[in-house]
Amino acid sequence: MRIRRTTADDLDAVMKIYARARGFMAETGNPTQWKDSYPSEALIRKDISEGVSYVCVEEADGEIEAVFMYDMREDPTYAVIEGGAWPNDRPYGVLHRIASSGRRKGTASFCMQWCFAQCGNLRCDTHDDNKVMQHVMKKNGFEYCGRIYLEDGSPRIAFQKVR
Repeated sequence: MRIRRTTADDLDAVMKIYARARGFMAETGNPTQWKDSYPSEALIRKDISEGVSYVCVEEADGEIEAVFMYDMREDPTYAVIEGGAWPNDRPYGVLHRIASSGRRKGTASFCMQWCFAQCGNLRCDTHDDNKVMQHVMKKNGFEYCGRIYLEDGSPRIAFQKVR
């Protein structure tokens, strides 16, 4: 597998992966994190235009196996953390909106490892009900740091992995 930036030509495949992820999340006890329309096509187009949307592609057939947002800009929702603390204040990468096609085991871990290799200081967050994502983050060396709140006030569990 390899990681590359998402292009506009990838949009249909990416949106199908996000739709599948919403269904998977609902089936595994997390029906409210992304609801019916998150992430929107407009948001993914914005991520693509800003160069922060990436896809994980299977080398053999060119199929997109996963999509995620990775950015080195500070995330304003990480400015305040409750019930804990970030391990450091160094520049960090942010991983958001990771979703897999479900066809290949280990794809999310592959994407997380790629993101971490870019920066060595990676932050991520997820919903309390997203037990699958919490498991994948812990399996990949992320440590629980506390609670953050999105712009709309929704709480999220915050994690960080440090080299």
